[in-house]
Amino acid sequence: MYFSEQMYARQGALSAKRAEQGRILIIEDSRSVSSLMRHRLEKDFFCQVTQCASADVFRDIIRRGDPFDVAVVDLNLPGASDGEVLDAVIAEGIPAVVFTADFNRDLRDRLLQKGVADYHVKNNENAIDMVVSSVLRLLGNRDVGVLVVDDVPSARSMLADLLRVQKFQVYEAATGYQALDILARQPHIELVITDYHMPDMDGYELTRRIRREHNSDRLRIIGISSSADRLLSASFLKGGANDFVYRPYVVEELQCRIQHNIETLAQLRQLRVAAFSDYLTGLPNRRYFFDEGPAQVAGRLERREACCIAMLDIDHFKKLNDTYGHEIGDRVLQAVGAKLARRLEGSGHLLARLGGEEFSVLMLGLDVEAGAALCETLRADIESLRVALDDQDLNVTISIGLAEIAGRESFSNYLAAADQLLYLAKSYGRNRVYSETMLS
Repeated sequence: MYFSEQMYARQGALSAKRAEQGRILIIEDSRSVSSLMRHRLEKDFFCQVTQCASADVFRDIIRRGDPFDVAVVDLNLPGASDGEVLDAVIAEGIPAVVFTADFNRDLRDRLLQKGVADYHVKNNENAIDMVVSSVLRLLGNRDVGVLVVDDVPSARSMLADLLRVQKFQVYEAATGYQALDILARQPHIELVITDYHMPDMDGYELTRRIRREHNSDRLRIIGISSSADRLLSASFLKGGANDFVYRPYVVEELQCRIQHNIETLAQLRQLRVAAFSDYLTGLPNRRYFFDEGPAQVAGRLERREACCIAMLDIDHFKKLNDTYGHEIGDRVLQAVGAKLARRLEGSGHLLARLGGEEFSVLMLGLDVEAGAALCETLRADIESLRVALDDQDLNVTISIGLAEIAGRESFSNYLAAADQLLYLAKSYGRNRVYSETMLS
């Protein structure tokens, strides 16, 4: 990937991106309610939705063996008026969001015992929005790792089972050191839920050790304990935890606290991506390039590995803007950025738009000869690019200056050297690559 945040910003909200292509089964006898939910999930979030209005239709669908990621279930259906379909959904291992007109404390307890992922009451004016939100949350949770740390097997299993119902990827640890080892091996873990009392280190000490390696904007921590000490929560929070829950906990409250922390991470990730993304092309911007580039160069120099840096500039871009207008100029920038990104995707090289018509590539692991060959490929790719106008196709070219990074200098110096070579490429006719090797 050429962007370490993995392009979350390209699809808007994180939950919406993760929800793409989710397979949803709506079991609801009200055609209007079912159709409204289907419209929202298909049109706004690109889910694949199957509607089902009776127990007989449900049985036919299950017999076909169609896979589903989430089911929205009405408890009272023609042919199954006592929640039989819900039992069948759970038996199939499909996470269930119950949507019911009748609700009471006894029903709530029975739903939780069955392992329902969520429930909503139809008489709420925002009920459909809430159901859709629950479905998207469950789809998004599939990619999220959660670590449960507790030395009591029964307590750990109870919490892990609750998380699995919410479709999280769950990891379990019985000790603090085991938890640290799992965190080191599973970098996609975004939440740690830790008990206080453990044999090797308490939850407070584990929290402090985790915070030495993982900031709160990348990983959240929730403390949990059966202790009667009401000051324990303050100790956890001061030690770096983001939340604390006393046992016995209310299941829905714990679920909400967990989800709020996951959503906070998603929002922080979006802010980071927005700060480091070029608004027009979606590529990393100048700020990201200067933030990430020096560390990448330092690591390569430390390991005595080759690297080089290229400056790319669209030829005659000012004339293009003056002739066709800035809207067409923006379209050209987007097309060039997309073409470069496709060529470099998965290469490990760092591509950015520096501003205006200028792009740069930090080529990691390549010496100047190999870098020049890659630059020639990029130049040829852009030369073959055609940007569609109303009545014609517009072709563009780029000039490239390539400098080798051989010694420890400021990152700005590396870029300035490539810029000087770019100037020579333009001086000698444009649509060409000019590297340090050509100077001699």
